[in-house]
Amino acid sequence: MSKAKKARAVGFNHIALEVGDIEEALAFYGRLFDFELRSRSDDSAFIDLGDQFLALQKGRTQPADDGRHFGLVVDDKDAVRKALADAGVQPLPGPFLDFLDPWGNRIEIVGYGNIQFTKAPHVLRGMGLTHLSKTENAIKELTDKGMAPN
Repeated sequence: MSKAKKARAVGFNHIALEVGDIEEALAFYGRLFDFELRSRSDDSAFIDLGDQFLALQKGRTQPADDGRHFGLVVDDKDAVRKALADAGVQPLPGPFLDFLDPWGNRIEIVGYGNIQFTKAPHVLRGMGLTHLSKTENAIKELTDKGMAPN
C-alpha cells in the first residue's frame, strides 16, 4: 500500500489583513512604506510586493492580535523604525520591531539582508532593489541548506 503524495508548501502568494476602512489603511501604511497599489475597490486593496502582495480587506471584527503576526520583509528596517516614530506608532516591547496597526494587526518588520527569504534576481530587478544583499550569517544559513545565492 503506497502513501498518497502530499503537496509541498513552497511560499506565500499573499497575506490578507482585515482593516476597518480601506482608505484609512492605505493612508496608514503609506506613512510607513513606499509601495505601489496593485488594485483597489471599496472593500479591498492590494499592495504590490513584487511577486507577492498584501491584501487589505474591509471588515475587521476580532480583537487585537497578541502573538499572532507575520514578518514583513523590508529593504531598510531603520527607515521603518523612523517612520513609525514619525507616525506616532509605538513599537511593541520585545527584541523585534513589532507594531500593531490601528485595527490590531501585529506586524514584525524584518530586514531583507538578515534572513533566508530571498527574492529571485529578476524580481529584485523589477522592483528596483538590485542593491540588496545578504549578511554572512544569512548566506551561511542558505549555504547549509544548499540554497546559496549565486
